[in-house]
Amino acid sequence: MTEPSTSGGCLCGGVRFELTEPAREGGYCHCTRCQKRTGSASSAQVRIDGSTFRLLSGDDLVKAWRHPDGGFEKCFCRECGAHLFSRDPDNPSEMSVRMAAFDGDPGVRLSWRAFTAYAAPWEPIPDDGLERFAEGKPRG
Repeated sequence: MTEPSTSGGCLCGGVRFELTEPAREGGYCHCTRCQKRTGSASSAQVRIDGSTFRLLSGDDLVKAWRHPDGGFEKCFCRECGAHLFSRDPDNPSEMSVRMAAFDGDPGVRLSWRAFTAYAAPWEPIPDDGLERFAEGKPRG
């Protein structure tokens, strides 16, 4: 078994990050914000403790957007548009990293689906046995 990937970045390579410890859990978010943001039916992500996240390069390339009604900041590379991570600006320990932002396999298998009440009608949620939450999955 290979070591889980703890490094990653954007498509153009301008933004690079690393985690000081591997991610432990992840899931799919089916909220309408993630649908709009990704152009797909869900967003695959891992939850991390923000204290384990280090931005190595590209701080000037990271653009953050936050919905006027609140929620986490959605962070992406302003150069190539790659979605990278989200963070709670009021609580830096709460972050999520997009699965595809890792350089390799982060070693986490997604185990839940959140905001299933808002699932895209054009892509039914598969019967995959993952734990489901009609709204957000509780943290902790």
